[in-house]
Amino acid sequence: MKDIAMRLLKIILSLIIIVASVVLCQQIISNSVANQQNKNDYAELNHIKYGLLNVNEWKRQITVILDEEINRLSLSIKNERALRKQIEILLTTLMDAIDGRIRQENSDSMAGWLKQAFINTFVNMEDLKKGIPQYANAIIQELAKSKTRDRIKTLLNKQIEQYSSLTFHQLDTSKINDVFLRTGSTDIQSARIKLNKTISIKHGLIVKESIALILLAVILFGWFGLSRQPLTPFRYMLLVGSLLLLLTAGVTTPAIDLEAKISKMSFMLMGHPVSFENQVMYFQSKSILDVFWIMITHQDFQMKFVGILLITFSIIFPLLKIASTFGYYFNYRGARENPAIKFFVLKSGKWSMADVMVVAIFMAYIGFNGILDNQFVKLSSSTPELEFLTTNGTALQPGYYLFLTYTLLALFLTEILTRRQPVSPTSRQEQAD
Repeated sequence: MKDIAMRLLKIILSLIIIVASVVLCQQIISNSVANQQNKNDYAELNHIKYGLLNVNEWKRQITVILDEEINRLSLSIKNERALRKQIEILLTTLMDAIDGRIRQENSDSMAGWLKQAFINTFVNMEDLKKGIPQYANAIIQELAKSKTRDRIKTLLNKQIEQYSSLTFHQLDTSKINDVFLRTGSTDIQSARIKLNKTISIKHGLIVKESIALILLAVILFGWFGLSRQPLTPFRYMLLVGSLLLLLTAGVTTPAIDLEAKISKMSFMLMGHPVSFENQVMYFQSKSILDVFWIMITHQDFQMKFVGILLITFSIIFPLLKIASTFGYYFNYRGARENPAIKFFVLKSGKWSMADVMVVAIFMAYIGFNGILDNQFVKLSSSTPELEFLTTNGTALQPGYYLFLTYTLLALFLTEILTRRQPVSPTSRQEQAD
């Protein structure tokens, strides 16, 4: 009676683990798909084409600076002296230009000659120039009046507005508008805040769910695979089910995020900071199935061929192996003696490229990460005049670790099969389980 209760307890615990794994798998896929869209939206909002490479953004920042400088215009003792000197030079130049123009026009005729003689008699240009400091003084006094300064500021601001209205670039903002609809936002900043918060929360949740799914799979394989008890079909089906869940979650959720961005670029213009932050140059969040799809839909035939090979030997072969094990264990119509079944169950591991796929993703991560780090070190600089900081956001995602766990446990299962003879379906032990 005690043995029966213990076996029943083991069955219940096993079923709880597999049901919990199913729920976790569904949640991981659902949250990962949603968060993948969130990451793409966030990258779109921060894309360099809307910031550092956007004429409109440069115009906005420079216009604000010019507007502030115009509104801060004032005459101090220091700049008053400099302004007076400039006014005197301009007045002197103006008088010389007027005198030269008059003389040139009067040199072409007798009437002009007589007119010039009259001017030379009654108008002394040198005496007029002596009054230039007084004229300059009068202009300075007029400029010092508040009404005059206000009129000048208004005129300058109007000119800035006119010039800025002529400087613009038409951008396709349809993608930005789509992000606004998905986030329920009306501007870029609020959308960024919402997405950043959502991405952080969901990523933490996905990581916890992935760790839980991996731990449950390891527990099952450790419990049944390392046990001295016979590996019954029931236990084997639980192991296979766990593998299927790991494989499904591993190939459908993002395995790697590739990101290159300018975290900050700032410099001083007229004593005002001009700054651009989080300028995304490149971002991709891809699952293994996404990679396969990109390769298969590529125009290059060689790329299509490689994609077909990868999906065949990394996914189709493992699925055929898992399907064959059911016939092998239940010995349906002598399946254990069938060469095809025996091949997929015991020997197809040599043809599987799941482990190769794991290594390929990791090498892509190492390579891309190394290239970006090497190049960004050369670009990054920080001086009093310019601050330019770059960031490499490339990172492996939970999908990679789920697929890695599947690959390792699948190899472990193959090892179990080669060392143990499956229990007959008619055995007492199977009936008990």
